[in-house]
Amino acid sequence: MDVLLAVIAAVVLIAVLSGVRILQEYQRGVVFRLGSCLREVRGPGLTVIIPFGVDRLVKVDMRVVTMDVPAQDVITRDNISVKVNAVVYFQVVDARRAILEVAQYLYGTSQLAQTTLRSVCGQEEMDSLLAERDRLNAKIQEILDRHTDPWGVKVTLVEVKQIDLPQEMQRAMAKQAEAERERRAKIIHAEGEAQAAERLAEAAKVLEAHPATLQLRYLQTLTEIASENNSTVIFPLPLEMMRVFLNK
Repeated sequence: MDVLLAVIAAVVLIAVLSGVRILQEYQRGVVFRLGSCLREVRGPGLTVIIPFGVDRLVKVDMRVVTMDVPAQDVITRDNISVKVNAVVYFQVVDARRAILEVAQYLYGTSQLAQTTLRSVCGQEEMDSLLAERDRLNAKIQEILDRHTDPWGVKVTLVEVKQIDLPQEMQRAMAKQAEAERERRAKIIHAEGEAQAAERLAEAAKVLEAHPATLQLRYLQTLTEIASENNSTVIFPLPLEMMRVFLNK
């Protein structure tokens, strides 16, 4: 009798232990009982299910997933062929829907991200692809989030990482950038010349209105010339004596 009780106790203990599951802090468990999904989502911590095939526990990771979207061949709206890749950040917010509504939410999100990336970039021109990354990221993220919401998946961020241009386009853009820099340099030089001409005209008016200023400037110029040791300075006649002849 004691042996029978011991055997029964051992069987019960084994049955209980076989039904014990441990879920990590970042995990949730979806329980299927005889093929029917229970509404209650288990975890985290210790949970017990009915063993021997009655209950089946499916674990779902609730952490943010970083998914690299492979480079996609895209033809832009202005008929330029480029390769674009991106990275998508998403996480499961409803474990039950992530198991019931889609067979493999990771694979489904990856395929959806690739097609959306090609579609959105194909509607843009090359200049907007290069200059408006933030707008493209927000647009792709909004489309992905709207389509994955029925799966219980939340797309939190999309970043376009790299846009590979053909060699011919890279050379053309380099020439364009060089021409733009030359144009700006010429404009800056012309503006400097115009400002200098304005200042010289103002200085000429001041010197014309005040003859004594012209003499001071003349003496200052002589001082600057004499500062060189190997210079020979010849002083002309004073300006007052020259003015007498000029007036006549």
